[in-house]
Amino acid sequence: MSFEVLLFLIVLALLFDFMNGFHDAANSIATVVSTGVLRPHYAVAFAAFFNFVAYVIFPLKVAATIGKGTIDPEIVDHYVIFGALIGAITWNLITWYYGIPSSSSHALIGGLVGAAVAKAGTGSLISSGLIKTVTFIVLSPMLGMLLGSLLMLAVSWIFFRSSQRRVDRWFRRLQLVSAALYSLGHGGNDAQKTAGIIWMLLMAATLSSPDVVPHWLQATPDHIPPWVVIACYITIGLGTMFGGWRIVKTMGQKITPLKPVGGFCAETGGAITLFLASSFGIPVSTTHTITGAIVGVGSSQGVNAVRWGVAGNIVWAWLLTIPASAFVAAIAWYVGQQLF
Repeated sequence: MSFEVLLFLIVLALLFDFMNGFHDAANSIATVVSTGVLRPHYAVAFAAFFNFVAYVIFPLKVAATIGKGTIDPEIVDHYVIFGALIGAITWNLITWYYGIPSSSSHALIGGLVGAAVAKAGTGSLISSGLIKTVTFIVLSPMLGMLLGSLLMLAVSWIFFRSSQRRVDRWFRRLQLVSAALYSLGHGGNDAQKTAGIIWMLLMAATLSSPDVVPHWLQATPDHIPPWVVIACYITIGLGTMFGGWRIVKTMGQKITPLKPVGGFCAETGGAITLFLASSFGIPVSTTHTITGAIVGVGSSQGVNAVRWGVAGNIVWAWLLTIPASAFVAAIAWYVGQQLF
């Protein structure tokens, strides 16, 4: 692997990270924008700031799962990383264009799986790490939905004697707290995924071409260069600042109409889910999580409060994400061999 190819793949990974922030901006700010608590440009700056602050809060457990716990590190080379990133980026672009809140995280996992299987077959997959990830495709939205609905019911019970105006006034303020917490969870989980794939790339380059890789780029299973993590947190924050407004509209109002109290409960339920997953090193979908929490908030007000057709379309996108990105990644792995 030449130094030029290594730098190209690092830049490509950071492009994915930027798109992750861009694509998933809706997860952090859809509720706070749609309830009118913050204007869009203030909201994205607010979310981007807390995306970066997550760097000093969360240990690198999610990065370790991506870097060492999804596919066999021994089969990783620049072709595998290229295929994985192209598969993930392609799926992100398709779903962003159609305004579908899919998972950048699972697109990346699918990309890694597709490229690894194309090169070395299914034996190159690490089942324990993939089982955790696939299990939480179901569990993270369910947990978000459960927490969102329970918080909504608890708040409704506590404030049932209060006027709507008073409740809105309180929760317009509290939603700033919940949005900050959710943005912390988003940065703590999603930025680490890109850090994990760059870590994987640098480990492969260090082993295969130690004379080509300068000291500051070298990585081992026990060491990830600090600049990688910082760059990933900064990049995802910048992506969030640019935002994906098509998806904000879907998340903020099309699933269920939200008021400040509902936005607070959805973001808080989602944030708790992300904090738990990050503490165990599980790469979850922030999209799945907040969507589940929004559905939980809506369903606590009655089954008809949720537009189940919109929610159903989102679920179909979830189911297709890993196989679709894996298919594209396998093709990109082959193309990469012809290019490099």
